[in-house]
Amino acid sequence: MGDHKEQPLRVGAAVRRRRRALDLTLAVVAERSGLSVPFLSQIENERARPSQSSLEKVADALRTTAVELLAAADPACSVDVVRAEGTGPRAEPRARSLVRGHHQMHASEFTGDHDAGRELQYRNDQLMYVADGAVEIEAEGRAYRLGRGDTLYLTGGVRHRWRATVAETRLLVVAVAEDIEALRDKPRR
Repeated sequence: MGDHKEQPLRVGAAVRRRRRALDLTLAVVAERSGLSVPFLSQIENERARPSQSSLEKVADALRTTAVELLAAADPACSVDVVRAEGTGPRAEPRARSLVRGHHQMHASEFTGDHDAGRELQYRNDQLMYVADGAVEIEAEGRAYRLGRGDTLYLTGGVRHRWRATVAETRLLVVAVAEDIEALRDKPRR
């Protein structure tokens, strides 16, 4: 009752727009991502839905993030409910967007571990909150161990990587959108 009608995210148009904005061919994106041209074409034409891993490869090839592609996939609406997914232990790590549409803020939930060797860097600020479990985050040459309820704030431009140190860890990441220029406070006179 009152919920925005939930629809599956369709990232094909967002991938195509980003690729064309960078003036890249499917062949170049295929080479950068390690995915095939036919598969990329199917994604762009909404005939295939990429896995989280494939979407991250495409995003890396397009010099963006999976979150940005997902955000650009759905038109914005003023009220939207994203329902919880099935609960219980899962063997595979997973990520899900908590905010659909093209907005100034993005939020994602990561459950389990992810590619701990993957270095991340975002133009704008982000907040990482450990909902369950524990993580280790490496940023600015230091390692930070966070447990349930802890947060870490990163200003834009900070290179970092993270890994879950406890099974079934849930990490929430809230970030200012990459395409929004974060405003810095003007010096007071």
